[in-house]
Amino acid sequence: MPKTGEILKKYRSKRNFDVTSEPSGGGPKRKSSKTALAYVIQKHQASQLHYDFRLEWNGVLLSWAIPKGPSLDPSVKRLAAAVEDHPIEYGSFEGVIPEGEYGGGTVMLWDQGTWTPEDPDVDAALRNGELKFTLNGKKLKGSWVLVRTKGGFGGSSKPQWLLIKHRDRYASTEDILAAEPRSVSSNRLMANIARDSSGDVAKAAKADPPSSSRSRAS
Repeated sequence: MPKTGEILKKYRSKRNFDVTSEPSGGGPKRKSSKTALAYVIQKHQASQLHYDFRLEWNGVLLSWAIPKGPSLDPSVKRLAAAVEDHPIEYGSFEGVIPEGEYGGGTVMLWDQGTWTPEDPDVDAALRNGELKFTLNGKKLKGSWVLVRTKGGFGGSSKPQWLLIKHRDRYASTEDILAAEPRSVSSNRLMANIARDSSGDVAKAAKADPPSSSRSRAS
């Protein structure tokens, strides 16, 4: 198995850590526990709004970009594009990536908690393109699945997956993105995060619900 430093090479090659406050992942490797694996979703207003879905495995955060964000409705399949693995420390990052840098824009810690694999062999499940798991987050809970699709989306060469909620007591037709627009870490909206970190407030505000305009002005 490659060392964490080798796995994170692609992540580090895209970032200038003299400019961005994103973690480089140079700290001591955290020991993974199969009963307490970290899970996080970061709302990210870069060139386009998307939600970064991350699951801790083998010392890094496996990561997928979900353009429309997660849905609690089992009938809704959300596209999830696989992106480079991120360091574990990234799971607590909230702030602004400077414009002109890779992923420049505002990042919110939208949800966090732990995840439990429902498959006995996670690596095999990932290779086979179907990973079932249980989330215990502050916003998302219950059973979910990531299913790899054939071919790339829109001509992309990156592996494409679908994130789907399983039918259980946490399934719902509620729009969780609209109902829960604030950070689980700071309770801030995107515009507030941008303002506090000298980011582009107008750009960040596009990711906030229209009803929050009064909060953005405060």
